[in-house]
Amino acid sequence: IEDNRILCKSISSNLKDEGYDVDYCFDGAIGLDYAMYHSYDLILLDRMLPSLDGTSLLKEIRSKGIATPVIMVTALDAIDDKVTGLDAGADDYLTKPFSMQELLARVRALSRRPVQLKDIDILKYSDIKYDRFQALLIGPENTCSLSKRESALIEVFLQNPNVLLPRDFIYYKVWGPDSLVQDGNIDNYIRFLRRRLETVGSQLNIKTSRGVGYILEDSNAAEA
Repeated sequence: IEDNRILCKSISSNLKDEGYDVDYCFDGAIGLDYAMYHSYDLILLDRMLPSLDGTSLLKEIRSKGIATPVIMVTALDAIDDKVTGLDAGADDYLTKPFSMQELLARVRALSRRPVQLKDIDILKYSDIKYDRFQALLIGPENTCSLSKRESALIEVFLQNPNVLLPRDFIYYKVWGPDSLVQDGNIDNYIRFLRRRLETVGSQLNIKTSRGVGYILEDSNAAEA
């Protein structure tokens, strides 16, 4: 979670080269959303962020019982700044500028520590469950596997049921902030996901709001 886009992408690229799967964003509020609804092995967190500063973000996730290791990566290098970050719940504190080799070594060290993660592997709504660990959609009649993109899409809907989600929001959450996605891609994956819901015998429906976005609804509740 780093608002310097060049640095953020550089760190992400180096981590991917080391074999890690990486999500990244440039905004504190969006970073909080990522941390709250995904199970990560490690979070790299800047302190000075738009929307929500890193210290407030860290305090919030710790207050929710999320024990994911956090390395604060920041230009604030005074002793008081380090104490504040560590007292807020950081596991390590790295000041800028830093060498990428040192950052990767700290990532490896923290990744070796056992951590108790909040139990958010199962998402539930209405008559379905989604097992995030196995990428399985479980309904009243059947179970089916989802692709990586379908998995990301169903997570967005299950975290925001009965909420009209704009297309731009779905693009950002599923494809990422810098992906060049053709407009028809989202429509294709919505169709795929509707078929998956039918396959498992769910009463849920993904309704289209033309020109705006989509909403996940319970057909029975809507009729009532």
